[in-house]
Amino acid sequence: MGEMSDHLIRHLTLRQLQIFEAIVRLGSYTKAAEELFLTQPTVSMQIKKLTETIGLPLFEQVERKTRATEVGTELYQACKGMFDTLSNLESSIANFKGLRRGRLRLGVITTAQYFAPEILGGFCDEYPEVDVSLKVTNRDRVLHRINQGEDDLYILGQVPEEAGLVSVPFAPNPMVVVASKEHPLTRERNISLERLAQEPLILREPGSGIRDTTMRLFAERELRPIVRMELGSNEAIKHAVVGGLGVSVLSLHTLTLEGATGPVDTLDVQGFPIFRQWYLVYSKERELSLIAKTFLDFAEKAGPRIHAHMDKLLSDFSLIHQERWRSLGVND
Repeated sequence: MGEMSDHLIRHLTLRQLQIFEAIVRLGSYTKAAEELFLTQPTVSMQIKKLTETIGLPLFEQVERKTRATEVGTELYQACKGMFDTLSNLESSIANFKGLRRGRLRLGVITTAQYFAPEILGGFCDEYPEVDVSLKVTNRDRVLHRINQGEDDLYILGQVPEEAGLVSVPFAPNPMVVVASKEHPLTRERNISLERLAQEPLILREPGSGIRDTTMRLFAERELRPIVRMELGSNEAIKHAVVGGLGVSVLSLHTLTLEGATGPVDTLDVQGFPIFRQWYLVYSKERELSLIAKTFLDFAEKAGPRIHAHMDKLLSDFSLIHQERWRSLGVND
């Protein structure tokens, strides 16, 4: 075993392992080459050398997809552990030098894209030497990334029930019912959930945390809403709502750019807004790097500012509603 270890140490290179890790994570030679700014022949050549050093196949083609073999999976886990150790070492050395250098990988669900870049931008202003990456994707993909340990921290609106995760609430995530400005229900007050269930409903795809909460709310009242369509992004839903195709339930964060004067309005529905939380999530099994701990503290301190922004937006919508109802003579 000692001779085998010496053989690997002499012939493996960090570049080969970096390329290998990227291929497994991305499931593609081409995507790995693009991420690492390498040509595909270079990637193929390095993997060939790595395979010769290991002495066993590292990849197999399954339904036209590149997947790691059993040996490749073992090597991938070893790579992740090694790269995490090196990243922590880099951060520790930088800390001894009085610097804040290192790498931060953040994975967030799509709705968090409305505020996460702002937090990340503020963090980069304070720690300009930190190399950061932000992966925005749907909830199912974020959960996959958590299971694979691909990032340092994650932002979720609904924490998985599985054990082994630490979740830190840091900001509000109000859910509101939205419709176009011209929708008849914008003229009504205190709308019941039973009345809302009669409207065509536009939802996110299965697996969305907001979708799950919305459907559970209807189910608790033994109501079956009319689901007109399912769309894969909040922006697509907003366009459908503006087009008069139905109403939807969205995070208030999705309305921050347009504000209360935009083409999308909130409805005065009983039980709404539903006040949820945003969580910073990480694995108990993975020791946070110095940079990740610093960002965790930075994001928590940003929570009150986000809270104030949400309160202001809710107040703006409320003022517009009050003026509209007053002009229409609508009472409670």
